[in-house]
Amino acid sequence: MEKRKDFLAYCLPCYDENELNGIKEAITTNWWSRGPKVAEFEKQFCEYVGVKYGVALNSCTAGLHLGLKVLGVGEGDEVITTPMTFCATANTIVHCGGTPVFVDVDPETGLIDPDEIEKKITPKTKGIVPVHYAGRACDMDRINAIAKKHGLFVMEDCAHAVYTTYANGKMVGDSDNLCSFSFYATKNLATGEGGMITTNNEELYKKATVLALHGMSKNAWNRFAKGGSWRYDVVEAGFKYNLTDPAAALGLAQLKKMQSMQDTREKYAKIYNDAFDKIDGIDYLPDSTWGRNAWHLYMIKVRKNKFTIDRDEFIEILRDEYNVGISVHYIPVHYHPFYQENFGTKEGDYPNAEAFFDEIISIPLYPSMSEEDVIYVSEAVAEIARKYAK
Repeated sequence: MEKRKDFLAYCLPCYDENELNGIKEAITTNWWSRGPKVAEFEKQFCEYVGVKYGVALNSCTAGLHLGLKVLGVGEGDEVITTPMTFCATANTIVHCGGTPVFVDVDPETGLIDPDEIEKKITPKTKGIVPVHYAGRACDMDRINAIAKKHGLFVMEDCAHAVYTTYANGKMVGDSDNLCSFSFYATKNLATGEGGMITTNNEELYKKATVLALHGMSKNAWNRFAKGGSWRYDVVEAGFKYNLTDPAAALGLAQLKKMQSMQDTREKYAKIYNDAFDKIDGIDYLPDSTWGRNAWHLYMIKVRKNKFTIDRDEFIEILRDEYNVGISVHYIPVHYHPFYQENFGTKEGDYPNAEAFFDEIISIPLYPSMSEEDVIYVSEAVAEIARKYAK
């Protein structure tokens, strides 16, 4: 095959005049921080998910931290989560004074294994933070049942899960749990930086609303506008975690095209699936046996002992010789020096997560790439696989 001369980025945003007009309107109406567009984005996103309450924030990380504080995580508390996630999931537990307790994953899906959760519950366990991974939902029926049995909270990391559904067909985020979404630049719905907490629990929502903006009571964001009040009370030592109107304008425009963007992701994923079904030693993540896949990531597994090169060499060839941007999601959290030095984690602790990590590559999948780009990537993977097959 002829190799492309230009570099295919791992991910690029999908935008048109609607995003540009929305930002222009936000800027020219002089709402540069939290304002009416944020309130409208909260309303529309909640309607999209089917949930009662939402608080727009500047990141999913902010949402995780805020949620853990709302749920009362403090010094000495243990919170169960997965090592197969971005470090933010565990970092926010540490920021609250808690101890992240990792449990292993399903070796094929990378999702947290409910069977392993109960084994790690101790008298110090406060809650569980499952991570909906790569666009697939965790087995929330089982996880919620375990939490209820032991009197634990559940907070869902939904960074990969806009458009994902649970086993009951409800959208991820439509839950009594606190659920934290990401609208980072590479996500299915992107605002550059941004996130949102959702829940059907009014009490948790009210607490999150106050903590998200310095712990100020009432609609403090509106205190400089006509009709607003300069009087406010600080009732908690809160945070500066609010979203801005220009970012919310991006979110509102993205919501309008969510279905078309998802249709494109599904179309491209099928092209990949069909191509990789024919390549020995290259597998892709199995679809969920429950719920709808958001196809946030498209991940292949370069199976060990099938090639004369390893996963890392496969990545280098794909990137350097074929000009294809890639990523790996993720380096297991327990591998990182901070967790090894402060929590005693080490290689060998979570064999399924480690074996999973050793084989995975995330390849480009986003609506603004072309079908020809998708075919090129699939052919590049196929050519490398043939060349280095044992």
